[in-house]
Amino acid sequence: MRQSHSRPAWTRHFVRRSERVRTTWKFRIALVVLIVGVGSLTSDWWTVVVGRSLLCERDIAPADGILLENFNPEYLLFERAADLRRRGIAPTVFVPIRVGADRRLDAVTWATAKVMAELAQLDQMEAIPVREVEPISLNAARDIQRYLGQKNVRSVVVVSPLFRSRRSVLVYQATLGRQGIAVGCEPVRGTMGVDSWTRTWHGVQGVMEQWLKLQYYRFYVLPFYS
Repeated sequence: MRQSHSRPAWTRHFVRRSERVRTTWKFRIALVVLIVGVGSLTSDWWTVVVGRSLLCERDIAPADGILLENFNPEYLLFERAADLRRRGIAPTVFVPIRVGADRRLDAVTWATAKVMAELAQLDQMEAIPVREVEPISLNAARDIQRYLGQKNVRSVVVVSPLFRSRRSVLVYQATLGRQGIAVGCEPVRGTMGVDSWTRTWHGVQGVMEQWLKLQYYRFYVLPFYS
C-alpha cells in the first residue's frame, strides 16, 4: 500500500509547489534563426532608420558664428566650415580645443587644427578652450556657452560629424539655447552614410557607439545634469 506524503495544511503559509514550463532548445534555435532571418531580409530598411535617427535636421541660416566640432579632428569638417564662411553664413569659425590642468591649449590639438584649417583655406578661426571632464560633451558645451556669451554671440551653426550631429544639437540646445543662443546644424558626411555604415565592422562599431551615447545623453545626462 502506497503511503501519502501530503504536506500539513499549515505549510502553505511558508512554501508552495508550482510547475514550470520551459522552452526546448529546438524552439530557442528556431527563434534565433527567425530573428536573424527577419533582420537580414529587412536590413535595407532598419539600417537606414538607425542611421537617420542619429542625424540632426539640417538648418543653415546666417549666424554670428560657425561652431566646428573638433573633438575628433576631421578634415571634412574644416572644409565644410570654410565653404559656409565663403558663402557668407557667418564671419567667424569657432573651434573647441581641449586644455590641460594649466588651462593652456593643448599644443598638438591646436597645431593639428591650424594645419587642417590651412589646407581647407579657412581663415578667421578662433579657439575655444574646453575641458575634458565627464560628461565630456556637456561640460565642453558649458565652456563654449560661457565663451560665446562673453563674445555676445547670439546664433551659431554647428558643423558636426554625421552620426554625432543629433546628440550635439541636443546638448547645445540644452546649454547655448537656454542662454538665448540660436543653434543651427550642418551634419557632415564622412566615408559612411546612412545607407552604407553596415558594410564594414568599423562602421557598425561607430554607429552603435553613437547610438548608445545618444540614448545616454537623452535619457540620463541631459535630464539630470543639464
